[in-house]
Amino acid sequence: MVSVMPAGVCRWRIEPVGAMRVPGVVFATARLLPDAPGDQALQQVANVATLPGIVEASYAMPDIHWGYGFPIGGVAATDPARGGVISPGGVGFDISCGVRLLTSTVTRADAAPHLGRLMDLLGAATPRGMGRGGVLPSVRPTELDEILLGGSAYAVERGFGVPADLTFCEDGGAVAGADPGALGPRALARGRGQVGSLGSGNHFLEVQAVDHVYDERVAGAVGLRPGLLCLMIHCGSRGLGHQICSDHVRVMLSAMDGYGIRVPDPQLACAPVASAEGRRYLAAMAAAANYGRANRQLLTHAARRCFRDAGLGELRLLYDVSHNLAKLETHTVDGVARELCVHRKGATRAFPPGHPELSDAIRSVGQPVLVPGSMGTASYVLVGVAGGQAFHSACHGAGRTLSRHAVVRQAPVEAVRRELAAAGVLVRGASARGLAEEAPEAYKDVDEVVETCRRARLADPVARLVPVGVVKG
Repeated sequence: MVSVMPAGVCRWRIEPVGAMRVPGVVFATARLLPDAPGDQALQQVANVATLPGIVEASYAMPDIHWGYGFPIGGVAATDPARGGVISPGGVGFDISCGVRLLTSTVTRADAAPHLGRLMDLLGAATPRGMGRGGVLPSVRPTELDEILLGGSAYAVERGFGVPADLTFCEDGGAVAGADPGALGPRALARGRGQVGSLGSGNHFLEVQAVDHVYDERVAGAVGLRPGLLCLMIHCGSRGLGHQICSDHVRVMLSAMDGYGIRVPDPQLACAPVASAEGRRYLAAMAAAANYGRANRQLLTHAARRCFRDAGLGELRLLYDVSHNLAKLETHTVDGVARELCVHRKGATRAFPPGHPELSDAIRSVGQPVLVPGSMGTASYVLVGVAGGQAFHSACHGAGRTLSRHAVVRQAPVEAVRRELAAAGVLVRGASARGLAEEAPEAYKDVDEVVETCRRARLADPVARLVPVGVVKG
């Protein structure tokens, strides 16, 4: 049983014991600490602290819950120059799963007479659910290679967007170092039939309205104002990313003995960043990240057409950010700038104002952090802050408290439908089980999660958005 002790404002510490090389640090209130029966998220924080080359601490965000190897909401950085490893479990199966937010030119009040038609159009235009199908229903192998290398830029160059979109994407819309040759045939086959699709689970396309502005200066700079109608898209790399994770976990499980690596959980399979296995995974992961970004760009193109057809004008991209990724970044540790491999699993990069990796368009305000809530509850826009903790990382959502199986037992689908209808939320395309699985009671209080980010100096809130309509698989 892992023991956590208070260590400051919204901060808890797990002292190093046994094979732990660094402490565990959890940013949370007492209510947000994992307490579901059988939830091993805190033990996973301690397990991650045993990874070779890890520096500072094994961190967890306020939305922490049990995941594969790493907890969801886990952040860990390793130093490649000192034997630091890369672990697919620190990225997750849905590589580069992320969120993008677009702003319209109309308010919720102005759009009210058109919302039913808009949701019907979005429901018809958004490929979703398990299996094949997408905005591009099938692509040739050479086209898939271009997507894996070019990401959002590939889509924009072919007319599925405008050049300005890339200015407001993390990494300009494409992660460098991608190599389609690092993907196995099964991953490629799964990817060819799902380009531009939402998927299932907690992925969604949601029409929202700005409910409250916390920072008028930053909100004005990024184009948010009270009442404004917005669109949020949450999806990732689909079956392609899942297959890449599965394939490389197997490779690393076989390779660890040769590097003298022992981990307390096989789900933490890893290899040195500088090894052949580590470099190949990074190249495959970057390719999956670009697939996920192209995915969101194509869905954006389809949604823009729906807004125009509903008489609601144009959509502008506010930002696109991933929350399942490992990146080579420079951070200061013990007073020395070092290149680290930063794993963020269910966590968002949150660079502060002035950071050199931010585009000129947002550098003065800091990196937007997009935090979707559960279906029927609020979502947030935050920005990174100076002196941000955990290698400038923040939460990625509300965080589950109930498994999908458990919430289906506790939240009858008709009760969920009535709750959403009472809140004025229009739902399109959700299966009965999918709707029940994503019931609001399955998640932590997103307002408390965001306030914890503020108090712990992870990121500052800019605006709160409430749902108007949602498309789900």
